[in-house]
Amino acid sequence: MRNLLGGAAVLAVILGIAFVLPAIDRAVPAGRGVPALRHTIADGISVVPPTGALIAKRTRAGPASGSIMFLIGPARYVISVEPFDGDAAKASQRLRTKIQNMRGYQVTGPESPVVTDSGLSGLGSDFTAPGRSGRYVAFVVPGRAVEVTVNVSETDFEQACLPIDASIASISWNGRK
Repeated sequence: MRNLLGGAAVLAVILGIAFVLPAIDRAVPAGRGVPALRHTIADGISVVPPTGALIAKRTRAGPASGSIMFLIGPARYVISVEPFDGDAAKASQRLRTKIQNMRGYQVTGPESPVVTDSGLSGLGSDFTAPGRSGRYVAFVVPGRAVEVTVNVSETDFEQACLPIDASIASISWNGRK
């Protein structure tokens, strides 16, 4: 009888861990999403994140550089600004090389032009890694490169990119250096 009670207690704990804790986790919000307001990344360069995005990390190194990482569901969406002297093709090639130098990452297609709603022109493509898919875009404003990367599970890629693509289109530069 003692073994039966002990076994039932162990089973109850396992079922609690397997079913009750995940249900509680899903019911409690992980954090407050940022409002869909314009966020400055570096002086003069800003973006409107997708509704409900969480800011996971933000740096502000100076007027010519900065970065922000948003979490949107299963996706990581990073925008980084840093000093750069070159054109969009060089900036895109530099970002493409960074991605391809990561173990298992592979760019999957040719680069295509990307233009934001404010008229910034850049180049981008998609990439893959084991179990992951992503997208990158590089823009150039005078003296700076704006690098955008999106990384998400393969199964969630298309769905996750819809609001993120709209956010990428919102990236703007107000002409200050």
